[in-house]
Amino acid sequence: MEISNIQMLKRFKSLAFAALTLSFVAFSNLVSAQGEGLFKAKCATCHMTHKNSTGPKLAGVRAKWAAGGAKEGSIYQWVNNWQTAAANDPYAAEVSKWSPTAMSAFPDLKKEDIDAIMDWVDAQPDPATAGATAGGAAGTDAAATTAEPLEEENNSWIWIIMGVIFVVIIMAVGGVRRQLKIATSDNEEEAEKMTYGEELRALAWKYRLQVGLVSLVVVISIVVALFQSLYSINIMEGYQPSQPIAFPHAAHAGINGIDCKYCHNTVTKSKSASIPSVNVCMNCHKQIDGEGKPFAGEIKKIYAAAGWDKAGMKYTGKTKPIVWNKVHVLPEHVYFNHSQHVVVGGLDCKQCHGDMTQMTETVKVQPVEDLNKIEGNIQLTRKTLTMGWCIECHGKKDVAIGNGKNAYYDEIHRRLKKDPKLYAQYLNDDGKVTVNELGGWECAKCHY
Repeated sequence: MEISNIQMLKRFKSLAFAALTLSFVAFSNLVSAQGEGLFKAKCATCHMTHKNSTGPKLAGVRAKWAAGGAKEGSIYQWVNNWQTAAANDPYAAEVSKWSPTAMSAFPDLKKEDIDAIMDWVDAQPDPATAGATAGGAAGTDAAATTAEPLEEENNSWIWIIMGVIFVVIIMAVGGVRRQLKIATSDNEEEAEKMTYGEELRALAWKYRLQVGLVSLVVVISIVVALFQSLYSINIMEGYQPSQPIAFPHAAHAGINGIDCKYCHNTVTKSKSASIPSVNVCMNCHKQIDGEGKPFAGEIKKIYAAAGWDKAGMKYTGKTKPIVWNKVHVLPEHVYFNHSQHVVVGGLDCKQCHGDMTQMTETVKVQPVEDLNKIEGNIQLTRKTLTMGWCIECHGKKDVAIGNGKNAYYDEIHRRLKKDPKLYAQYLNDDGKVTVNELGGWECAKCHY
């Protein structure tokens, strides 16, 4: 059997073109999935694609800003920090008056991320148009579907497509190699009788050392990847759920210098730091209504929760509870006591929660890298809210004993002084008594 080089080239080009087409489709779907995922994670709380909600609809927003005379790049600055955009662009300043509810800042989103979100939004069909085409009942269903909260989807199918692409490429290369071998073989009939499986086995046996080493590396890589994925379970760094009221910690704890314990008044007495009641907010906001300010709409929510009639300067008795979303969620078998760490351990809130005087939004689970940048914080390496993070801190944090502030540690100090040799052993390495040296690594200290 003879096969020309031109025929082989045409066959290879056909298979290569199919592989490239699949690659392009997979890449397009990957970009679309990225935009959808970012929209659900960052925008879906306040925005819909084709319908105004807490925030305006996002379909065609880039074209709208361009037509309205917005400065180039202003919309990206708006997403990162709307206050900066409003200060630099008159059009953004007008947009800021659209709703009394201030938009959250997303400084972590890059221009490519924002474009991916907008591209996905613009690709979504308008439910109202679809409803008009399908009929009244269908239109109602479409509108109802739009109002439903978006749910996360599984994108594992993308990896399946990528796997299929690699298989196609391997088969294409294998096919070309087989045709070349047949074309150059002295015994074409014998060469044609060999199946793909037989050729692969023969090739693997010929290069058995290399195949064995590659197989070993692949197996080890899979095992390592599996264990690394297990270590990432329940790591919540960067987690920041939406809240019913946009609370700027920077304005309260930073500009106005309000002590954390004024609002979180049980932090020195209880295992929980507590969320301040609306009455605590009203201590100040009876006089401070924020009229004409960006957060005026948020203060109105406080009035509604407290049942406060601003015009009549009295309580109406009609309250509306604020439902906050929990940020720091520990497993049920983990015990953590705020008062023990704040009072006895002398920890500053910024060690775990970050510098709240600089945070313009509500609290989030701060990444350990950001916590390490704060002056005075203990430098840690493990991910925030993991067991390793706590153990590492217990191994580095010293305990102030013998200062008369805690009877438990004062008694430990008194007993250690009776045995100077033992006391010296505690101080020998680092000159301090750390939490782990006093039982801070015992399982029962933190686990039920």
